[in-house]
Amino acid sequence: MGTQIENIANFLQISARLATAGQPTVEQYPAIVNAGYTLVINLALNDSPNALANEATIARELGLEYIQIPVEWDAPTLADFQAFRTVMDAHPEDKIFVHCAANKRVSAFVYLYRICQGVDESIARQDLTKIWTLNEIWVKFIDRVRSSISDDCGKI
Repeated sequence: MGTQIENIANFLQISARLATAGQPTVEQYPAIVNAGYTLVINLALNDSPNALANEATIARELGLEYIQIPVEWDAPTLADFQAFRTVMDAHPEDKIFVHCAANKRVSAFVYLYRICQGVDESIARQDLTKIWTLNEIWVKFIDRVRSSISDDCGKI
């Protein structure tokens, strides 16, 4: 029996079609496929802790679509979130696995995206705080994004 998806660091099932986690290992990648995911979005940098040098190849060889949006840990930008939102919006029917090094960047981005999708802020925040307590950089980033989007999550 292979590795279970729940064994990936900081794994969190958000919905039937969305899960988040920290960096999966090469050995854990088949569990993503076995769980029915078709798209992997990586928000980590190529030199993030435990990054896989050939992750795009690993994912694609398993039949997954792979998109990397490298987000600087100490300097996330509105453009980073817009790129993430664009990818998410372009794949409304896909089962999506989003990861970074430790599921911190991802938890913040998914929190913001869920608010744009009409999820109640308090529910989205519960999942965000399951992973970590935001530091000052990320509190400011979330505030900046939230103040830059309209109530219906129009363009930033």
